[in-house]
Amino acid sequence: MCRNFQGIHVFFKNMSEERINNFIRAFVDEDLASGRYSQVVTRFPPEPNGYLHIGHAKSVCLNFGLARDYGGHCNLRFDDTNPVKEDVEYVGSIQEDVRWLGFDWGDRSYYASDYFEKLYECAEELIKRGHAYVCELSPEKVREYRGTLTEPGRDSPYRDRPMEENLELFRKMRAGEFREGEKFLRAKIDMASPNLNMRDPALFRIRRATHHRTGDQWLIYPMYDYAHCISDAIEGVTFSICTMEFEDHRPLYDWVLEKLDWPEPRPRQIEFARLNLEGTLMSKRKLLQLVKDKYVDGWDDPRLPTLAALRRRGVPPEAIRLFCDRIGVAKKDSWIELEWLEKAIRDDLNPKVKRAMAVLDPLKVVLKDWPQGEVETIMAPYFPDEPERMGYRELKMTKEIYIEREDFSLDPPPGFFRLAPGREARLRWSRYVRCEEAKLGPDGEPVELICSHSLEPQGPAQGKRRPAILHWVPAGLSVPALARLYDRLFSTARPTGDLEKEINPKSLVERPNCRLEPALAAAQAGETFQFERLGYFHLEKAATGSTPLIFNRVVSLKDSWAKAQKK
Repeated sequence: MCRNFQGIHVFFKNMSEERINNFIRAFVDEDLASGRYSQVVTRFPPEPNGYLHIGHAKSVCLNFGLARDYGGHCNLRFDDTNPVKEDVEYVGSIQEDVRWLGFDWGDRSYYASDYFEKLYECAEELIKRGHAYVCELSPEKVREYRGTLTEPGRDSPYRDRPMEENLELFRKMRAGEFREGEKFLRAKIDMASPNLNMRDPALFRIRRATHHRTGDQWLIYPMYDYAHCISDAIEGVTFSICTMEFEDHRPLYDWVLEKLDWPEPRPRQIEFARLNLEGTLMSKRKLLQLVKDKYVDGWDDPRLPTLAALRRRGVPPEAIRLFCDRIGVAKKDSWIELEWLEKAIRDDLNPKVKRAMAVLDPLKVVLKDWPQGEVETIMAPYFPDEPERMGYRELKMTKEIYIEREDFSLDPPPGFFRLAPGREARLRWSRYVRCEEAKLGPDGEPVELICSHSLEPQGPAQGKRRPAILHWVPAGLSVPALARLYDRLFSTARPTGDLEKEINPKSLVERPNCRLEPALAAAQAGETFQFERLGYFHLEKAATGSTPLIFNRVVSLKDSWAKAQKK
């Protein structure tokens, strides 16, 4: 995908049209028109072994959105077939995330564990029909017998056991008479199939682990591929929408239901390309490693792509839905640049959030010709382009103010048009200031600027440019805050998971001495503001005692400097 933003509107227009007319909707229209299905029933089937990330959000929006648009239903089903990795913490977080995205499953919440008895009965039926057998090969032998992409596999020596013996062994597996890994149930399909998934895949395995819902009731657990299709069929799912890695699993999905003579209409599996977002990882295993190895501060660390992290950072759910709408669905895998997510966030926040001023790295400015103790009140609109929309807030101009340290240079390089010795700049919504003197600290860095002020520019024009516009806050009346500036967690666009080499050491920069304009003293936790020229900031925690306000930067302002020059 091109990094040129000039064609962004054309790109989004085309993506929107693709979303409306995507191939999944074509399949749905076809099946409804033919009478194969009378309604649309989809499902979102997360495994409760981690927190949802933005890749899952694409699936949530697709499945729930499809059901909504066709007047159908979407089930939330937890595929809890592996008790070793699952936890109730993940169940709760998934429910919270789906609701936060704006979707509701009503009374259609299910678990694969709801069907364990039915799944077991179906396995016995497959054994009785000669389509499954109990195998005793070790994992190493299974790989050896499986063959390769170019060579067929070999039949297990246990493949032709009599049905009665398989049934007895399977029942003993359930009763706990064998050790974990000693035996497992396999489908009897075709060890010479070009599709490796059809070479007698496992259906049930022994697991000596406590399940988060069924406790120690079960000692054998179904494999995902086997449980998935039957669970869909039990729930009356019409369209089982999966990511492309399950395309080669579809023949097994259909085979299981066919060999069980499941009544028509059976679910139709459709695959789409998963979301590959640059600058981050989409592997739950790698995300778990980041959390466990303390590279981040928990699953909701704002640098992660989890929905909990995005929510804590201040990203609104509408922005996630907008992003998912814009990228659409396709059959071919591709990489989406992080800029597209950031633009969706800006586009959602821009018309909604109030403007304010904050200084992240304060540098004191003393106006030598400002009367001591005088305070001037300036009424500034929350929305400069629509002043009457949400009214005005009070800015306080005083003798001492703070500006951003990076807005001053002792020896300005070419192209630097902000404040410098002998130069002028304009204070946002206020006056012009001219630097007359810079007081330096022991390290030679400026610690205080002595400036004069005026209502109109006094000095000679700096080329043909107007004086730069700087944001500022009154020193004595400003509000203290801690600002957290989050950047990409990885220093490479497409990280491989080599955390030691790829982690960005500057993914979090804290500004503990941030100062805010006085009106923000009344800000409430959960509010988001556009700090002019700095970005969108979300108030995570209000001030308590000696703890200041804590703001997270949601996203930077791509065109902030160009916009500021127009004011």
